[in-house]
Amino acid sequence: MFKLFFLLLIISFCSAFDFIFQPGPLVPASKGEIWPKPQHENKLDDGFFSLLPTFFHFNPIGNICNTLTEALDRYRKLIIFNNRRIKEVYYKARSCYEGGDQNFLGYLTSVEVELTGACNDEEYPSFEMKEEYVVNVTSTVQRISSDTIWGILRGLETFSQLIYLTDDYSCHRIGTTSIHDYPRFAHRGLLLDTSRHYIPKEHILKLIETMSYNKLNVFHWHITDDYSFPYVSKAFPQMSNKGAFHPTLMIYEQDFVSEVQEYARKRGIRVLAEFDTPGHTLSWGLGNPDLLTDCHNVPQLKWGPINPIKNTTYDFIFKLFEEIKSVFKDEYTHLGGDEVDFSCWKSNPEINQWMAEHQMEGDYVALQSHYIQKLINHVDSLGLNSIVWEEVFTNGVQLPKSTVVNVWISDDPKTTLKQVTEAGHPTIISSYWYLDILKTGGDWLKFYNADPQDFDGTDEQKRLVLGGEACMWSEVVDEYNLEPRVWPRASVAAERFWSPPDTPKSAQNLGELWTIASRLQEQTCRMNRRGVAAQPPSGPSVCF
Repeated sequence: MFKLFFLLLIISFCSAFDFIFQPGPLVPASKGEIWPKPQHENKLDDGFFSLLPTFFHFNPIGNICNTLTEALDRYRKLIIFNNRRIKEVYYKARSCYEGGDQNFLGYLTSVEVELTGACNDEEYPSFEMKEEYVVNVTSTVQRISSDTIWGILRGLETFSQLIYLTDDYSCHRIGTTSIHDYPRFAHRGLLLDTSRHYIPKEHILKLIETMSYNKLNVFHWHITDDYSFPYVSKAFPQMSNKGAFHPTLMIYEQDFVSEVQEYARKRGIRVLAEFDTPGHTLSWGLGNPDLLTDCHNVPQLKWGPINPIKNTTYDFIFKLFEEIKSVFKDEYTHLGGDEVDFSCWKSNPEINQWMAEHQMEGDYVALQSHYIQKLINHVDSLGLNSIVWEEVFTNGVQLPKSTVVNVWISDDPKTTLKQVTEAGHPTIISSYWYLDILKTGGDWLKFYNADPQDFDGTDEQKRLVLGGEACMWSEVVDEYNLEPRVWPRASVAAERFWSPPDTPKSAQNLGELWTIASRLQEQTCRMNRRGVAAQPPSGPSVCF
C-alpha cells in the first residue's frame, strides 16, 4: 500500500509541478486549511491579518452560558499555546511585525462570537442537534455565528484551524475567508473497545477532546465484551467485582461515566453506550454464572451466549438496561447482537427441549430473534432507540422499522446497505473504517475513497444512511499505542462523514491527491502541536 501511495504522490506532484525529487518532507503541510473540508468556503484573497496570541480574545455578542464561556477559554488557550513543540516560536510571534507587507490588514485582537439561539447548560447533544455555523474573516467583519451552541463549537474549531505560522515562525496569520458549513451526516462516530484492553480514564477523555478537533460527534463506547466487564453497576456490583481485569483499578464507576458525558457534552459529542448481547458475554458469567448457556461437549467452551429461555435472564437484563437508561443520557443505545455462536445452544438439552415446546425446533435464528425482540421491546418501553449489528438483520430477526442497523462486515457492505435500506431500516456503516487493521503509511487512502452512500439504492434509501463510524477494537491496542493507531486515520473518516459528497476521491484524481495529503499532513501536525500522538500519515515528514 505504501509503495503504491508513494508512487501516486510522486506522479501527481510531477504532473502538477516542475519537480525534482530531493531531501525533505514527502508531503509538505498546507497552511491554514480546514479539516474536515467545509461545505462552502470562499477564500477572499484580499489580504491577511496577524494575531498576537497574548492579546487575542473572543468577544461574545449574543447569548452566553457556561458551555460557551468555557469553550471560548479553551480555544483561546489552543491559539495561544499552539506551538508547544518549539518554545521560541511563542516568543517570536509575540513581537511579530508585518508592516512592510502591502497585503497586511492589521493585527487581529478579537473575533466576535454570536450565538443567536438558546444556550442551555443542561442540554445534551442529540441526533437531531444542528451544527451549522458561519465564519467570516474579512477586512470589515471577523465573526463566528450560529443559531446553536453546537454550531458555535464547530465554528471555533474551524477558526482555530485558519491560523497558521509564517515560514520563519515569527507571525501567526489568518487569511480573509467566508465559510458556511454544516455536516453531511448527523452520526459521525468513533468506537472505542474498553473490554479487550482497559483504557485508562484520562486517555478516554483525551480521545474525546481529539474527536472535537475533527468534528466527530458520537463516542461509541463498547464498554464490555468477553474479556472483561469494567462497568460498575450499582444494581449488580458483582459484575465488575468478578468480571473486570481488576475490581478497583480497572473499572469505570458511574461517576466517571457522568464525567465522560459532561466532558463530551461541552464539546458537542454524544456518548453512545454499547452492552453487546447475547454473544460477547463470557465476562458477564463471572459475576452471574446462571446468565450464560452451559455448553455440553463443545471443545474449549464451558459457557456460551446468554441463555435466552430463562425468566431470570430477562429479570437481570431488563434491570441492567433500566440502570443503563438512568446513567447514560443519549436517546440511543447499542444492543450489539453480532457473532452469536449457536454451538452451545445446539449442545444444551434444556434449550433444545424448550425450542421444541415453542415450535422452534432446530431454528436457532428464531431463538436469537426471541431474545432480541424481547430486549428491543423492553428498551423501547424505556424510551430508548435501538441500534444492532448487521447479523441481527441478516439472520432474519424481525425488527421494528425504527431499529438502526450497524453494517460492519467488510465482505460486501454495499449489498448489505442495499438490503437494510430496502427493508426500511436506518443504517450506520463501519465496514470501511476499521482502525485496528493497520498497514504501512498511506493506508488512509482506502479510508478516504470509501463513502457511506456508495451502494445501489434509491435516493430514499440513501437518506436512511445516518452516517458512519471508525472503529478502534482493542485486541492489540492499549493506552500506549491508542493515539497513533487512531489518528490521523480516523480524521480521514471524519472528513468523509462531514464534507460534501462531491469532495474528490483521492484515487480518482491524482492532482487532488496531493492537496488532500497536504491538508492531512497539516491536520496531523496540528494535532501533534495540541499534544496528540498522531502518527505521520504519508511518509517522511516534519511537524513544527
